[in-house]
Amino acid sequence: MRAKRIVFLDWATMAYHSEELSWRRFAPLASSVDVFAATAPEETVSHIGNADVVICNKVLLTKEVFDACPNIRYVGILATGFNNVDLEAATAHGVTVCNAGSYSTDAVAQLVFAYLFDYCQRVSLYAMETRLGRWESAPTFSYFPYPTAELRGKTLGIIGYGHIGKRVAEIASVLGMRVIIATRTKPENCPYPVMDTDAVFAGSDFLTLHCPLNSGTEHLVCKKTLSLMKETAVLINTSRGGTVCEPDLADALNNDMIAAAYVDVLDKEPMRADTPLKTAKNCVITPHIGWTPLETRRRLLEITEDNLHGWMNGNPQHQVNRIPEAPMD
Repeated sequence: MRAKRIVFLDWATMAYHSEELSWRRFAPLASSVDVFAATAPEETVSHIGNADVVICNKVLLTKEVFDACPNIRYVGILATGFNNVDLEAATAHGVTVCNAGSYSTDAVAQLVFAYLFDYCQRVSLYAMETRLGRWESAPTFSYFPYPTAELRGKTLGIIGYGHIGKRVAEIASVLGMRVIIATRTKPENCPYPVMDTDAVFAGSDFLTLHCPLNSGTEHLVCKKTLSLMKETAVLINTSRGGTVCEPDLADALNNDMIAAAYVDVLDKEPMRADTPLKTAKNCVITPHIGWTPLETRRRLLEITEDNLHGWMNGNPQHQVNRIPEAPMD
């Protein structure tokens, strides 16, 4: 069985260089495949047209889009998050929506510890100092004007205890860190103390966010919760930009309420010139790279293909809405 027409709405989010990945693996699954590098909001309906399968990463699929494109039967999300899709509208139109599950667990956890090591060891800073010749003029064999620190014994607070949160906790434990958890649903057999959110904000030397963006987590990091943190604490956000009130975080950094922040996600992406965190003190911003290792994106594409196969065979995987399913005609 094949789809009539598959359309990729933002393929450029998957492959920055054309030779990295190929969409052609999906060609046997449909009579035709159309690939758009990007899709502006005003282009969404025309790009979808009569497609019955839509695959996208961040393009907004609103009620108006589903109303205007009645042939859509399946949406594949090239991501874990699916807040770009109006699930109520999709369900009302009988559209199955599947995400990519936990494809990026190791990659995002890896970035969290890249941040932790950067802050504690100051590798980039010291590399720049040596390039500038500062070591050459040092009075002793070792040049260390900037403080470094060990992670062992420090407390890592984790907000959200899904796949990524669990992997981060495992790695932190191996490094000798004390782990504390805040999560909406208390996990069974959790080896770490589970506390309320305020207690985790207050008790952490490093605080990392691994929660979805929803009404309960929007602007979770705000003036109130930032005021609970230690002045020496470091905030890390690799989840969703909307979990942080950016003006409040900028104020906290500029007024030395916390020591530093590392963020891989922003409320508006790509980053805007007036983003409050752009000029905030001790704020490191990376351009949403946590999910981008090549191995991770290959896994993402494989999962997306498997999801589509499953739907075609009446057994959809990673489905995020509930509608009756039947094999394709």
